[in-house]
Amino acid sequence: MKAPIAALVVALACAGIASLARVALVAQTPVVQNDQRLRSSVEVTVVTATVRDADGKLAVDLPREAFEMFEDGKPVAITQFTNERVPLGLGLLLDISESMFGRKIKDAGNAVERFLLELLAPTDAFFVMAFNHQPRLLFGWKTDPTGVHESLAKLYPTGSTAIYDAISASIPYLDHRPRERAALVLITDGEDRASDITLHDLRPALVRTDAFVYAIAIDMPSPNAAISQQVNVATLNEITNQSGGRTEVVRDSADLQTATANIADELNHQYVLGYSSPTPGDGKYHTIRVRVNRDGYKVRARAGYVAIRRSGSR
Repeated sequence: MKAPIAALVVALACAGIASLARVALVAQTPVVQNDQRLRSSVEVTVVTATVRDADGKLAVDLPREAFEMFEDGKPVAITQFTNERVPLGLGLLLDISESMFGRKIKDAGNAVERFLLELLAPTDAFFVMAFNHQPRLLFGWKTDPTGVHESLAKLYPTGSTAIYDAISASIPYLDHRPRERAALVLITDGEDRASDITLHDLRPALVRTDAFVYAIAIDMPSPNAAISQQVNVATLNEITNQSGGRTEVVRDSADLQTATANIADELNHQYVLGYSSPTPGDGKYHTIRVRVNRDGYKVRARAGYVAIRRSGSR
């Protein structure tokens, strides 16, 4: 029988961090360290949640007693809980299609670099994938910032946009991540016109992942009408909302810094809850609902999951 998840301990700082900003972040947001992975299994279903109060501000200090969880509409007991920061595995997808040429790609590169090197914690890991009509991994999982600036600086926008293919290519990395939580951030200025798969094909993979999926939609006119394309916010919302993430629309690429900072703020202040499913490993889709039993609070979490029996489980 699987042992209970080990006690959660706060880690205040890490030595040898390249960025002082990242050290300051760790001091402000304690990091959970534990011997066992806070990952969904037959015994425990783990859910990450973002909570905002009636004023729309992040609610960061709620106790376990403030939360209620439901599977398929029926209440389940919360067996694991922390409001401290659990290490994150982040995948970042950057659109480098032709419409991103010029100021957009420069602003996007600057925002991505600050996001990865300053706004996350030193205990986090990340990978970056660029995409146009096909995805291209710039670097796989890493914690060391060496080479990030150089990789982003070499990007040259060309080709068309294949968002669905890029997300599909990123999911295996999320599934085999080196950290407990997972998130995917997509930055794009257009709609999908080149993927080999459809959104219908992508949906099952999105349902199975426990990663928060965010999108930043750059909705601004291009000076070159020949390569201008309208971002499809409705489709991005469909991709992100199921996971508990969201789509943030910016009207100018200069606002990418603010958009990525807003997402980082959410990722740095999330709750992780776990419960024992009444139907473990049955291979079926089950809805999940997380709520706060206080007026005015709103919770975002994944809408459901497929209860897959893990290999080696009994």
